Amino acid sequence: MTHSKSPSTVPANPQHADSLFVRPLWVSLFALTAAVAWGWAYPLIKLGFAEFQIQPEMTGSKMLFAGIRFFLAGLIVLAFAQGQHRSFAMRGGWRDWGFMVVFALLNTTIHYAAFYIGLSHSAGARAAILNSLGVFAVVILACVFFKSDRFTKRKALGCAVGLAGVMALNLGGEDSGAFTFWGDGMIVLNALCSAFASLLTRNLTRRVDVLAGTGYSLSIGGALLMVPAWAMGGTLPAVTLWGVVILLLLTGISALGFMLYNRLIMVNPVGKVAIFNSLIPVVGAVTSCLCLGEPFYAKYIVALALAAGGIFLINKQK
Repeated sequence: MTHSKSPSTVPANPQHADSLFVRPLWVSLFALTAAVAWGWAYPLIKLGFAEFQIQPEMTGSKMLFAGIRFFLAGLIVLAFAQGQHRSFAMRGGWRDWGFMVVFALLNTTIHYAAFYIGLSHSAGARAAILNSLGVFAVVILACVFFKSDRFTKRKALGCAVGLAGVMALNLGGEDSGAFTFWGDGMIVLNALCSAFASLLTRNLTRRVDVLAGTGYSLSIGGALLMVPAWAMGGTLPAVTLWGVVILLLLTGISALGFMLYNRLIMVNPVGKVAIFNSLIPVVGAVTSCLCLGEPFYAKYIVALALAAGGIFLINKQK
């Protein structure tokens, strides 16, 4: 007996129907792995800044740190692609290289430049709420651009519950005042770059192999991120062995997270994958407690439960 599939559950690319990356259990496990990995980046970035003696006001140095991280992550992905004997060729020639540069700018350079500038001019709690807009923007925009993503009442409820989880994470935070361009505006720009980059990932994989494209975008974006960092006088004031280890751990997190996430986006409805990213700030808060000795609050459990509820609602099949 066969059952028809709704458009929201049909893989975006039917030729990959037998792949692990379209089986619901594995999709959830892979997306969860990427989200947890990115969540661990929060305490590691703080530890890295401390080890390299990068002070809060040193925005250029923060961007340089990030640029090195993503450039190295891109090289790791490209090396992995080489080991898998993947094609590195652009199917459309130089025109596709132009698209790749635009994608790298959105996915890495502008995205993280805006993030670090905004974080330097905005309270952390306020920035976390605004940054989470990218997750839900992806879910909504995917319904506009892709037939495989249909906007339903369940999806709207899932977005609302997931956003409530992120907001619960910031309950009791200090009021950071009125909206500012260099603070809140940059965080919103960062969130929108992340959202549109997720949508462009599907188009990227029509132009180049997904692993090669991921490696290209990270390495190009990281290199371009270092340019404004140097222009702003960014340096790494102190370099230690432990600092290098932390930087390599962050590099591995980026490589693993983007390899899994981009492959999932390629063959699944975008919204069903992107919603897992609502767990990132929750994981970041919990791991910061574990690694940095920060106090643990009951609101973290509430936030985790709401984020998980939003993921369940959006991914629950009829």
